[in-house]
Amino acid sequence: MANKRKRYPSFDDIVFEGRNKEYGAYELRRKYSRTMTVSIIVGVIVVFIAAYVPYLKARSIAHVKERDATEVIAEMANDINQEAAAPPPPPPPPPPTEQQTVVKYVAPVIVDSIKPEEASQFMAMDDVAETVVDEDVGLEVIEQVQEEIEEEAPQEVFVVVEEMPSFPGGDAELFNFIYSNINYPEIAKENNIQGRVTLRFCVTYKGTVDQVSVVRGVDPSLDEEAIRVIKMLPLWKPGKQGGKPVNVWYSVPIKFELK
Repeated sequence: MANKRKRYPSFDDIVFEGRNKEYGAYELRRKYSRTMTVSIIVGVIVVFIAAYVPYLKARSIAHVKERDATEVIAEMANDINQEAAAPPPPPPPPPPTEQQTVVKYVAPVIVDSIKPEEASQFMAMDDVAETVVDEDVGLEVIEQVQEEIEEEAPQEVFVVVEEMPSFPGGDAELFNFIYSNINYPEIAKENNIQGRVTLRFCVTYKGTVDQVSVVRGVDPSLDEEAIRVIKMLPLWKPGKQGGKPVNVWYSVPIKFELK
């Protein structure tokens, strides 16, 4: 008969020898090692999740911000490329040449004598001078000149011209004027609102600023302040196409930043 393997008592068996093992302490001590192992594994998993989840969240937010920034940059680059790729408008047609009225010269007929009954039909020189009134003619000429000037005023607004409009002193003086006259709205300060407002306006052929509008806004208070300052701009040097002043669109970004 094969010898049975001898079983040695464990430490818990020795400690609880002759004692009541049904009380509960014996079972607790016997399962202590397994309970500790499971607890350590569970604790390690919980700590790993607690440390890794914020990392994933922060990485996800950074990825979203990076993607938004890339989309904004791509959109701005696309707008710039579209403006640069736009073909220049054709030059305006030459003004119509003024037609000169040619009066054909008719040689006078020489009469040897005038009958007395025919002499009464001719008016004296004084009478002719009195019948000619040039006041109405002068007013008609002035009105005609004014109408021609109004008709020559350009109505089309160009995007790109041969000579773009310029602010007196250049872009540096333009932004110096803008930021010197900006008053940061109090409601925007209280709510910590900041950003960049892009405006578009028309520099007319006379050099004035007209048709101011918001292309990309941030907040109504900031948009209104930007429009107010642009409307204060002094006269510009107008743009030219074919050597003549024309109306041209112009865009300016204004950055609102709380320091």
